[in-house]
Amino acid sequence: MINKAGLPYILVPGILGSVLGHFSQNKKILYGGLGAALAMAWFFRDPDRYPPFDRELIVSPADGRVVSIKRVKEERFLEKDAYQIGIFMNLFDVHVNRAPVTGRVLDIWYEPGKFLPADRDEAFAKNEKRFYALERLDGVPVLMVQVAGLLARRTVSLVNKGDEVLASERLGLIKFGSRVELFVPAEEARLLVNIGHRVRAGETPIVLYPWQKKDV
Repeated sequence: MINKAGLPYILVPGILGSVLGHFSQNKKILYGGLGAALAMAWFFRDPDRYPPFDRELIVSPADGRVVSIKRVKEERFLEKDAYQIGIFMNLFDVHVNRAPVTGRVLDIWYEPGKFLPADRDEAFAKNEKRFYALERLDGVPVLMVQVAGLLARRTVSLVNKGDEVLASERLGLIKFGSRVELFVPAEEARLLVNIGHRVRAGETPIVLYPWQKKDV
């Protein structure tokens, strides 16, 4: 599958290369355009993913490598101590971001910023970002953040405020290499990954958080 957000990047070089190559009788232009279209089709690939069947597992929101794990005070949404897990996506990773839990999208908001290389620690604080405030079915709050990078200068949301989502369902897309940060409440959380681990969006468990019993 190819994500529809990538169609303009695929069609434009393909059509231009074909037309210009045909009229100029230059096969290099033709092959160059088709090659660029194929490269974009590969970049915007969007395979189906299947999460583990365990409601206590929080799965990775992105493909890539875990580059940071911190304990912080998250004040935008959770308003409590949280684990902040940073996942860096290079140009070769699938760039569709997925819901880490089954629940509801409580809010989505955007913060303008710079475009520093996304693998730097200061990228989260200074770069352009899009936030997804999620609530698991048992009420556990989870915050996912798309962070723009040096090449990735646009984040795309595929859901709206109020939507109900399943774990591994598509939430958004970052165009070209970038980073995703995930915040989960620190209390009772058990981390399942370390810095350097490779993870897959919608499939790799990264945190185990006990199911919270609701008051009846």
